[in-house]
Amino acid sequence: MKKLFLFFLILMYLTSCSSVKRVPEKKYLLTKNTTYVNGKKKNDKVLNTLILQKPNSKTLGLPLPLYFYNIGNKNNPQTASEWGRKRPKTYRFIKNVFSEKQSIAYANSMIRINNWFLKNGQTPSIIDKIKLNKTVKNLKAYYKTQGFFKASVSAKIDTLKNKKANINYFINTGNATFLDTINYKIASPVLNAIYAKEKEKTFLKSGDQYNNENFIKEADRIIKLFRNNGVFHFSENYLGFYNLDSTNANYKTNVDLVILGNRVVRKDGKQISKEFKVQKLRNINVFTDYTFAKKNEPYRDVVRYKEYRFIAHDKITYNPKYLSQSLFVKPDDIYKDTLRNLTRRHLRSLKNFKSVNIRFDTVANSDDQLDVNIYLTPIKKYSFGLETELTHSNIRDLGISGKFSFINRNTFKGAEIFKLSFLGSFFNASQDANKSSNFFNSWEIGSDISLEVPRFVAPFGLNKLVPKRMNPKTLFSLGTSLQKNIGLDRQTFTGFIDYKWQYTPKKTIQLEIFNTQYIRNLNIGNYFDIYNSEYIKLNTIARVYYNDPTYQLQGPDEPVSFMNTVLADTNFQNSNALLHQVNANILDRYNIITSDFVIPTIAYSFTYNNQTNFKDNNFSFFKIRVANSGNIMSLFSKTNANNNKTVFEIPLAQYFKTDIEYKKFWDTHANTVFGIRVFLGAIFPYNNSELPFTKSYFAGGSNDIRAWQTYDLGPGRSSPGLEYNTGSLKLLTSAEYRFDLLGSLKGALFVDAGNIWDITNAVFENNEATFNGLQSLNDIAVGSGFGIRYDFNFLALRLDLGFKMHEPYLASNKWFRNYNFSNAVYNIGINYPF
Repeated sequence: MKKLFLFFLILMYLTSCSSVKRVPEKKYLLTKNTTYVNGKKKNDKVLNTLILQKPNSKTLGLPLPLYFYNIGNKNNPQTASEWGRKRPKTYRFIKNVFSEKQSIAYANSMIRINNWFLKNGQTPSIIDKIKLNKTVKNLKAYYKTQGFFKASVSAKIDTLKNKKANINYFINTGNATFLDTINYKIASPVLNAIYAKEKEKTFLKSGDQYNNENFIKEADRIIKLFRNNGVFHFSENYLGFYNLDSTNANYKTNVDLVILGNRVVRKDGKQISKEFKVQKLRNINVFTDYTFAKKNEPYRDVVRYKEYRFIAHDKITYNPKYLSQSLFVKPDDIYKDTLRNLTRRHLRSLKNFKSVNIRFDTVANSDDQLDVNIYLTPIKKYSFGLETELTHSNIRDLGISGKFSFINRNTFKGAEIFKLSFLGSFFNASQDANKSSNFFNSWEIGSDISLEVPRFVAPFGLNKLVPKRMNPKTLFSLGTSLQKNIGLDRQTFTGFIDYKWQYTPKKTIQLEIFNTQYIRNLNIGNYFDIYNSEYIKLNTIARVYYNDPTYQLQGPDEPVSFMNTVLADTNFQNSNALLHQVNANILDRYNIITSDFVIPTIAYSFTYNNQTNFKDNNFSFFKIRVANSGNIMSLFSKTNANNNKTVFEIPLAQYFKTDIEYKKFWDTHANTVFGIRVFLGAIFPYNNSELPFTKSYFAGGSNDIRAWQTYDLGPGRSSPGLEYNTGSLKLLTSAEYRFDLLGSLKGALFVDAGNIWDITNAVFENNEATFNGLQSLNDIAVGSGFGIRYDFNFLALRLDLGFKMHEPYLASNKWFRNYNFSNAVYNIGINYPF
């Protein structure tokens, strides 16, 4: 409650600041823009972008940036001496009590604070009639582009109290103009024949309302059409739309599409006309070591491979056979923009060249041939990298990682990339069973080697199944790591072969045909230090078993031997069936978590992402991954005494796993984004296999359901208290509204919902943890909250406060029972949660 009270005090102080404090006399602070179209109020995103002057931005209904600006004063002193002259009493007081040095320091602090408020605040949006008149012109021009050529726009300023005012824009569109007859005037027979093939795809159709956007689209379509059918020299300068009449009383207009038949070229200082022709490619030259500094030096090495010539100042270091696989232009083919762009994109994806420049030069004394010159500037073959970064995950709250890498490009002369890396990390784990006083309570060291091949490496001609235009890649990797965690330590060995290709620019497919992991648990004697609640249960059983109310299991070995003793004791099972079952559950869980595993995985992933760039806030993301572990390797396995498959006496993990994730984002308003996420995952073990702890699902954490800490929630409606709760089914949904606060400081409101369940019928799980169809959806936990993020452009630091709305494990009053600051979860994260 103290924190809540402090929050309201700050809010009351800010709202007490006068929003018109910096508004001059006879001027007005703009508080709202309202647009009326044909007498009806209209809130349109496009119209809002045309309005040049907008009210100060608001957060939760308050103009906080304006309040911050008003706290500052742009007329305040900017030097310590000036500040002292303006506030002599304060300056002298500090000087007399402390020293002049302290007076100067204090003055500079006050100057910095004032400047911070001005920098991070927002100047008052004072109504400017020049901008208002320009807005009226913008709105009128816009409606003309929509076919309302007789539209009229006016604006009215409605003054309010306290130097505030609203602006109302009144738009009378009038009648729309429609397209009537469309005449095609294409002077060139060559261009006319090409256009006729795809005439039905035109954006201009008789009877449609006039829309300037359709004319732009049609011009763009025509240019692409001609340039992808061999007309290399065609551009927007050679087409136009004419004879549009916006004054017809019947509100119809004819359109003449005019395409010139000749292009203009310069020859001997004069401009001459030449007919457009379909042009074919002649010679294709690839300069493999081009640099601007060497452009005038002779080329000493030339290799011809099939229809291509590879040229270098020094010796050619790239195998022409493999480099040619990135070339989609061929001699005697007609010119196409699509193949030019595909070649450029494919060469850049090799990550071997700093720049890729493709030139098409007209052959002398020929109007229908082009020579292709491709200039490649290589990146240095050998390079060393040192990377440091802050890391964050649901399990590890904060980490510092360092990575040293050696990179060898074009390793086998086929643009391959060999990489050897050594890494080290220090982490603050989410839970510290040992209550260590050190902030960084876990660490990890490791190394890996990888080879990325820009094509499929596969036997029996399988590499031909995916066309090269899909940019296929093969990645080989081997690695090992050693983790010192808060309890159980772990050593991991990993090896995999991945195939990846882009089915389309928005769709990516990944096939993991050999992804094998060996997990070796170390320091398992710490198990009952971590899972203390189970240790307490065992001591309860031991006191009954030995009939000693003070009995305490000692050391790391006695609890394990005790569990096996009790399990084999049929007399105790008959007399204390419930305690015997609890003991069996604890032993099963102990064996799963402390067991080593071999996890050989084959997986298929499909990803759809239509985000155009990192600034695009209107996009969808979908990913599905289907994996199987242990199916093939089981053919070479043995069966142990527990009827589990083993390889070299190490348990073999056998399961099917499916993960599905969907994310959608909307750019709802200026500087605001609304996003949703849905995740569904399930894992099904088979052949009596146990599930590796690392492959199970958990709930809670800063990227999950933020009202619960990592591993604290679930499974199902199980009561809290068990450490590291996991499940084999997971459902997660999130919705988040993101907005600007001050400068790089962002805010968010969010709701998370979901849980984990058991679908394996594990003996140590109770009915409350098991998924029982739709009725188990009542077990969904719901949390909500707010967060602040500071965006550094390259990363964002995040603090989210999660409040428990629905707690499925409570016997009654499940909604909002602990919805308060004292039970809130404070999540520190790096970058956005989804």
